[in-house]
Amino acid sequence: MGSQDIEMMGSFEYCKEYKGIHILEPFYQVRELQTILRDKNTSRSDFKFYADRLIRLVIEESLNQLPFTDCKVITPTGATYNGLKYKSGNCGVSIVRSGEAMEQGLRDCCRSIRIGKILVESDADTHEAKVVYARFPEDISQRHVLLMYPIMSTGNTVSKAVNVLKEHGVKEECIILSNLFCTPQAVQTILDSYPKMKILTSEIHPVAPNHFGQKYFGTD
Repeated sequence: MGSQDIEMMGSFEYCKEYKGIHILEPFYQVRELQTILRDKNTSRSDFKFYADRLIRLVIEESLNQLPFTDCKVITPTGATYNGLKYKSGNCGVSIVRSGEAMEQGLRDCCRSIRIGKILVESDADTHEAKVVYARFPEDISQRHVLLMYPIMSTGNTVSKAVNVLKEHGVKEECIILSNLFCTPQAVQTILDSYPKMKILTSEIHPVAPNHFGQKYFGTD
């Protein structure tokens, strides 16, 4: 068994232990996108292009975790079609700054969805993460929230963001983290503390590509 097989087996073991974790199927195109984003030789223009592709896949699968309701529509031929539609009350919240990379992907899928923001910074002296800014829809307590944060290494930043959402009345089970890469440590930190929330990621791996934000926004 190769190292890649061991890594993937470890990812799916987390799915068994934590029912709140959902991982993209490891299709070849997903593995290729992950490889390109981890390659130090990838140019910034290619990095952004392929990151946007992976973001779109993660967002699409995250939307599958939202509640749907049955509906009927009349087709142009007059036939009745039994379909589905989202229940009202969904929104996105990005953790600034890297989470903002995922906003366009969400807007591309949900045309008029509202998006809030949370800024979490580390104290220069204590290195403790703290929330310095938060802006949400006024009725966020009534909504399901897609919390967007592409790289999760420790889970500390996401924990602070989840606490703020809960302080604003958002139910834990109504929070879905949309994530590209996370470590086993981060998964355990979040789902041990918030067992009712969900995490949708493309990969669980001991080494997170922490260069993502700098490379995506061209600040490296």
